[in-house]
Amino acid sequence: MIQNDRVVSEKAILVGLNADCFKPEDTASYETLDELEALLETAGGICEAKLLQNRHTPDPHSFIGEGKAQELCELLETTGATLVVFDNDLSPSQIRALEEITGATVLDRSALILDIFAQRAKTAEGRLQVELAQYQYLLPKLSGMGKSMSRLGGGIGTRGPGETKLETDRRHIRARIDRLREELDEVRKVRAVQRERRIKNSVPVVALVGYTNAGKSTLLNQLTDAGIPANNRLFDTLDTTTRKLKVSDHLEVLLSDTVGFIAKLPHHLVEAFKATLEELQYADLLLHVIDASDPDREAHIAVVERLIEKLAKPDVPVLRCYNKADLLEDVSNLPIGEKNVPICARNGIGMDELLTRIEQTLLGKLHHVKLLLPYNEAGVLDILHKQAQVLSTEYTADGVLVETVCSEELYGRYRKYDKEQQA
Repeated sequence: MIQNDRVVSEKAILVGLNADCFKPEDTASYETLDELEALLETAGGICEAKLLQNRHTPDPHSFIGEGKAQELCELLETTGATLVVFDNDLSPSQIRALEEITGATVLDRSALILDIFAQRAKTAEGRLQVELAQYQYLLPKLSGMGKSMSRLGGGIGTRGPGETKLETDRRHIRARIDRLREELDEVRKVRAVQRERRIKNSVPVVALVGYTNAGKSTLLNQLTDAGIPANNRLFDTLDTTTRKLKVSDHLEVLLSDTVGFIAKLPHHLVEAFKATLEELQYADLLLHVIDASDPDREAHIAVVERLIEKLAKPDVPVLRCYNKADLLEDVSNLPIGEKNVPICARNGIGMDELLTRIEQTLLGKLHHVKLLLPYNEAGVLDILHKQAQVLSTEYTADGVLVETVCSEELYGRYRKYDKEQQA
């Protein structure tokens, strides 16, 4: 339940721990702190300072060590900040200890992302998914969350289930989680029926994936005139939008936008958004939208590819769309090849080439042929009407002469009827 949609300008100090014992994807760096700042600004906060601590292991009490914790206290006093956001995930005891040391509210990266999702979700489905993620995040933290649990919608990190609900017994919260899962299961059933209809009608599905703010919504708008908001901010799209796209005279697809990915995406968010993200499991093609001007481009590509491997069906074809190519001084250093397309979704550069690549990937080589079908094989004509483009039909003494543009697979199936081959 989202109780507060206000954007609050709250001063914050950003802190990260780079520990030797952490996995590379779990540790903090100056680059991840820069991204955390962008997340904070998206949530409505202002970064006053950043601290990065290097240790072999986290301090068992203060996480970052007593010396760095004291430095943090001095920064809070100097800047007037009232919020501390960690780039790492924290345990309830760590949050409580840090709040006692600093006197400020302490959040971790997951809590900040959940706050943004709480602001962004607009549809009933999106709100259900966010609420489920919030409860899954908060349930194990109920015992002794400290000062942050007592704040009633007063700023960043407080949008969502309120104090009264969270301080009732765990059975109530678990029951609410179960109800949310049931409601989202109903959403998944509706999607399954829609998906079966698409499969029956042989409509391919193309899904847009990519790091948050790479330009997926802008590309969807450019290709389909979807008219959805496409702002230059993180996680601007949470609710899936699907539109028909006429790729060519031979091919029409359904193009779906998806929530943007990010490094250290909380696992409970992935779990909660399964009803949306499972569309990736049924996509016939993925368009991986990449911000070509992003200085951390390769690292962000790796994040998305790991999630594609986890969420999409095996061996699904992927086209890399290097968006914002117009911002590069030299596009020659972009990867080349049939699976890489430089584009600018904002002004439509590269759209024709992208559509051609989509068609080639989904249909393979197209064949423009005349097939002479025996009258006892007239059922083949129905298949061609459904799965290919029929240009003309003529009933002759020898059979049905069909001029068609069909895929490699269909041509292989019916090439014995190719009038030129018979001649």
